[in-house]
Amino acid sequence: MDLRQIEAAPTDAECAAVDAVLGAPDSAWDGGARGSQRDAHTASFGGHETRARRHLLLPALQAVQARVGWISEGGLGYVCRRLDVPPAEAWGVATFYAMLATSPRPRRTLHVCDDIACRVKGALAVCEGLATSHGAPVTHAPAGHALRVDHGDACWTHAPCLGLCDVAPAALLTIAGEPSAERSLAHVTIDVARAALDLPRTALDDGPLRTDGAAAPYVGRAESEAAGGLRLLTRAGRVDPTSLAAYRAAGGYTALPKALAAGGDAVIAEVAASGLVGRGGAAFSTGRKWAAVRAQAVTPHYLICNADESEPGTFKDRVLLTEDPFAIVEAMTIAAWATKCEHGYVYLRAEYPLAAERVQHAIDMARAAGLLGERILGADFSFDIEIRRGAGAYICGEETAIFESIEGKRGEPRNKPPFPVSHGLFQKPTVVNNVETLANVLPIVLEGSVRFASVGTAQSPGTRLFCVSGHIAKPGVYELPMGARLSDLLRMAGGVTGGRGAGAVLLGGAAGAFVRADELDLALTHEDTRAAGLTLGSGVVLVFDDRTDLHDVVRRIAAFFRDESCGQCVPCRVGTVRQEEALHRIAHAQARGGVAGGVAGEVALLDDIGRAMKDGSICGLGQTAYAAVESAIHRLGLYGPATRREA
Repeated sequence: MDLRQIEAAPTDAECAAVDAVLGAPDSAWDGGARGSQRDAHTASFGGHETRARRHLLLPALQAVQARVGWISEGGLGYVCRRLDVPPAEAWGVATFYAMLATSPRPRRTLHVCDDIACRVKGALAVCEGLATSHGAPVTHAPAGHALRVDHGDACWTHAPCLGLCDVAPAALLTIAGEPSAERSLAHVTIDVARAALDLPRTALDDGPLRTDGAAAPYVGRAESEAAGGLRLLTRAGRVDPTSLAAYRAAGGYTALPKALAAGGDAVIAEVAASGLVGRGGAAFSTGRKWAAVRAQAVTPHYLICNADESEPGTFKDRVLLTEDPFAIVEAMTIAAWATKCEHGYVYLRAEYPLAAERVQHAIDMARAAGLLGERILGADFSFDIEIRRGAGAYICGEETAIFESIEGKRGEPRNKPPFPVSHGLFQKPTVVNNVETLANVLPIVLEGSVRFASVGTAQSPGTRLFCVSGHIAKPGVYELPMGARLSDLLRMAGGVTGGRGAGAVLLGGAAGAFVRADELDLALTHEDTRAAGLTLGSGVVLVFDDRTDLHDVVRRIAAFFRDESCGQCVPCRVGTVRQEEALHRIAHAQARGGVAGGVAGEVALLDDIGRAMKDGSICGLGQTAYAAVESAIHRLGLYGPATRREA
């Protein structure tokens, strides 16, 4: 079939950006000379060989945007010709991700987080100030529309959680060009936000707005509480994260040779015996997953580090990646050895520029030292890692959606079975673990499963990282043994700011549930939270004081799920919209003094919608989209008397 290609011509800058990712065209026929190409399937990179590079679609699109600020028709067409991808498919991918713009947009964009944690720390006031000085928020600048700023073109837009909840309110500044630039901005005020839009590029490079480093939180507060001291945060904030020598001096790269000497089967046996389960929310046995992949005869095997933590209130993975990146590289190498994986990917969310820089540096240093690549440490074992950055899609944290995204498709989850252990990335056996799960591998290998399981409880062994933010005196990442009390954690974090009482705590993130002020003695284990109708989820502990408008918080959660639904299945696509609509109708009725019966009817409708999403959605997003709303209704009694019904 002959595909109709896009006729618009790319600019030289767009071609250069794409060629930097895909390599220069071999000839004019390989998508090279603009305006006279043959179909890509006749080129030297043709047919199956060209289509096998489909997985480079997202990096190529990201490269275009990083160079010119948005993805033009000509730039999209050039990518399509180079990869032999139908334009309609490429357009579907480009429009799926929130961080990609397909309409003209200024080169400088300030993404201001207005999600839950930033919202309660003053983000809305920052947005109101920007609207006054720089106009309404935009996701793109329409053709011919010049934004009024003092130093070149710029725009700002609302953003979902940026993973900087501990330094809220936060923003992400992106500047297209050669080179492009990205800056995470912590503790954003209206003056900082305006300066980010108005200051010259040179001032941003070296001035006070370079706050990536300032975003590093104060970690390790819980050291004295964890039996035997810290495990995962032992180096974070204490050891230079850019130095391989410093990492080794602090005990790094002692687990890898031990694992190589023991053999893959022995490593898996120790991980299984430790009782380690996934730290991303699903809590599946890590040892069972690894054993299932190792047993697969089909090759190659792939390993994916899921670093796409986009759950509002979650930032623990960012801390590990920025403060101890060599540990994640070493842990991935051990996991690959145990599961016979040949290639690994760190799927890293786009909103973490410093993490991307630090992890890439760690990969490069490890490879140069013979700790990655061919015949690692002289063993008959080869493994390498590359980073794939997301482009703004919460759904890509779902393990099968990651596969689709890496393969150059829309990040839509797959139906299961088949399961990833046999049919994962590129339909090959694949291990997917999140960052915190992998970080636990090092102490298990070094100390043994018995020592690991001696901390925590029988059903929830080990320590756990908790992301404490909101109205709390000392926000940050805390490492505690499983079984610690929520009230103890809050005391360690300095208590509610201003000496006020806690109105509620959101445990587990937007897909988690609210905890009442009289439930703070809860033990933080999988079994105790499950019995209480709660979940540890991704380790979110988001605190709201007794003055917080929880109605606004719940509506923001509903808006988050509506925006982030991939739209693939009807229960989630329609349900998340209807859920938000019902919450707005309730707010409208309450503002007008509506009768309780009308609110009760909306609550009943919400219960029906929530049940349909939970029972009928393909993946966890739809299945948990009602969880926090349900807990606000039935646990907090936000729209009437609490029913004490468990979420």
